[in-house]
Amino acid sequence: MMDYEKIKAGVQLLLEGIGEDVGREGLLETPDRIARMCQEIYGGLYEDPVVHLKKQFSVERNDMVIEKDITFYSVCEHHLLPFYGKAHIGYLPNGKVVGLSKLARTVDVFARRPQIQEKMTAQIARALEENLNPQGVIVMLEAEHTCMTMRGIKKPGSKTVTMVTTGVFQDNYELQNRFLGMVKQG
Repeated sequence: MMDYEKIKAGVQLLLEGIGEDVGREGLLETPDRIARMCQEIYGGLYEDPVVHLKKQFSVERNDMVIEKDITFYSVCEHHLLPFYGKAHIGYLPNGKVVGLSKLARTVDVFARRPQIQEKMTAQIARALEENLNPQGVIVMLEAEHTCMTMRGIKKPGSKTVTMVTTGVFQDNYELQNRFLGMVKQG
């Protein structure tokens, strides 16, 4: 579990390190606020995504299921700066589907960890593959990384797109294009 006292001490050291007066009014409660914020934005470290994927329903047809435009916020593990964007998930069931909110909850579990986008995309796909046993999965994330937009190269508006395919999606460009077309529709 999280150690709030260590987080608070670390924030205090950081503020002192950048030359701030940790005793000034605006910063007095900052270490405590940051410690509480960490529980929210890093809470996925202590949550099992499988919990959300257990409740499944039988279906007669195995048509593609897509949940698109799932907003997520994560933190880059290299700079501890946010990246945020949209997740798009598709899968071809194998007789069972999961509730749509469960797909968004699964994205949130992985987003709420220090993370890189490439790994997060693969983790979501793997969780769906292992727990739904579908014919195939396709996961695409589009995100803006503040470690690239507010520091370093400073290119606001640039987006990183990652995609992972499994099963029938892996080499079937017709299925991939169908998914991408449906994601791009308004």
